[in-house]
Amino acid sequence: MNSVYYRSTRSDKIRITSGEAILKGLAPDGGLFVPSRIPTLDEIKENMLRCGFAGADRCQSREDFMKLLSALDYRELAFEVLRVFFTDYSDDELKDCVKKAYDKKFDTDMIAPLVKKDGRYYLELFHGETIAFKDMALSLLPHLMTAAAKKNGIKEELVILTATSGDTGKAALAGFSDVPGTKIIVFYPKNGVSPIQEKLMLSSRGKNTLVVGIEGNFDDAQNGVKEIFSDKELGKKLLERGYRFSSANSINIGRLIPQVVYYIWAYLRLIAQGEIQAGESVNVTVPTGNFGNILAGSYAKKMGVPIETLICASNENKVLFDFFGTGQYDKNRRFILTASPSMDILISSNLERLIFEAVGEDPERCLLLMSSLKKTGRYELTHEEKKTLGGFIGGWTDEKGTLDEIKRVFQTSGYVLDTHTAVASSVARRAASGDADMLSALPANPGLSMIVISTASPYKFTGSVLSAIEETCQAEDDFAAIGELSRITGTPIPKAVADIKNAPVLHSMVCGALDMREAVTGFLK
Repeated sequence: MNSVYYRSTRSDKIRITSGEAILKGLAPDGGLFVPSRIPTLDEIKENMLRCGFAGADRCQSREDFMKLLSALDYRELAFEVLRVFFTDYSDDELKDCVKKAYDKKFDTDMIAPLVKKDGRYYLELFHGETIAFKDMALSLLPHLMTAAAKKNGIKEELVILTATSGDTGKAALAGFSDVPGTKIIVFYPKNGVSPIQEKLMLSSRGKNTLVVGIEGNFDDAQNGVKEIFSDKELGKKLLERGYRFSSANSINIGRLIPQVVYYIWAYLRLIAQGEIQAGESVNVTVPTGNFGNILAGSYAKKMGVPIETLICASNENKVLFDFFGTGQYDKNRRFILTASPSMDILISSNLERLIFEAVGEDPERCLLLMSSLKKTGRYELTHEEKKTLGGFIGGWTDEKGTLDEIKRVFQTSGYVLDTHTAVASSVARRAASGDADMLSALPANPGLSMIVISTASPYKFTGSVLSAIEETCQAEDDFAAIGELSRITGTPIPKAVADIKNAPVLHSMVCGALDMREAVTGFLK
């Protein structure tokens, strides 16, 4: 089997295994780890042939093989995909990780249902413990980390540092709570998440957990975490005391690669459900903030999944929309608090991985652009570099458009969207109809089947969703809106939401963005 190694986007000097990259989280030079190559669906087939998988020897074409894959369940597919990326893990290790990750914490054995509503296909990624798409990868990450620590002889306790715009935090806390040999510290913007997102985090149990609200926005939290990672003196001191930093953000390759699975899964579900023929191309629209989710879709496309266009959907913080339209990335703009807070981001960290590809995997050029972003808040691709982004287009929706989409979809199909999925749904609808308004370009084939990545349950944002569906129905707060939303829509209240309504607040620390280092050292004593 051909091994896949991991390198930094900012240096040619680093070449490590996936387990080592997962443990480190961020490269020592401040770059992000990327695979030395993207494995293909053909490599999955080779593995299955080698293991004597029934029917693999009869697949004469890529289309035949896709039909075979479409009969796998989510766990089986996850194993096959992960083992071509994480080649230093044994099959038994990966099977154990997958089994522990995708268990009864998901409320459907399907794990990620694909439902057809309003002429599009919504991939529901919110059936896990914290009712958001972060569960899909963060259920797996703790097991990947602990297996990697064991195989690499790591004796120190792993300290997971995470910045969240709302969903990553709770999913990481749930995944790492009381996991032996770990501690987890989550930073979130104190006034930048929904009340339910905040309560989910602040009620988190686990003796190894700490949640800290910061006086600032998500970008401040994310920058603070990166600076702590880059503080070599602090890292050395903590290593001497038995601690080793890692990250649960999507900057960790152990978060990114598991997300590739559900793009392949969505395409295979279309085949299994008789909606498309194997080999037929599709378009995909993704609500995007930190760029990790849609980047995973790009990796799936490189593996051989027939995704023609990836549509990057933004809210009013449309820095990515502007980037795909002009090739210029400029965060120097007003930060807007919206009804889709997990997308309220002006520094999309995972975009660096796409930039690395755009500049021909030249780490010096990538470092130059990232240094410009840090110093000036902006950078610009050359005309030739921008042409490499042809598989992506940008789109955006304002606040009114987001709420109108929630109401429209509910009225036409009875389907309830959360605010983030509504952004993507609105963009997808315009792209499919050939309406170029608020799009950086139109898809080459807008009439293809459209998959919309549905990233959260509407019950995470009940106030906004309820007011969109029933404008005359005003609840006192998000918690008061829970029962009313269920009554009006006829949808059951998720257990995760019902459980936190009266749950005690166990975390109350708030600090300035410049005091995050002290919060970490204080927790670790």
